[in-house]
Amino acid sequence: MNPKTIRERVAVIESKREALVKLLEQPNLGILRIDVNQALEELDELIDEFKRTFPDLA
Repeated sequence: MNPKTIRERVAVIESKREALVKLLEQPNLGILRIDVNQALEELDELIDEFKRTFPDLA
């Protein structure tokens, strides 16, 4: 896998983050709020780890 492809795939993943944020803002999530919040935290962690591991691709 070349660096350009990796960068593009990470950009797609980063763009999905906003959907989780909007979902988290919904008042009627109930117990699903915990799962959405966890998904958001894990996504942020993965993006940060990618940027630390491959600073030249981020």
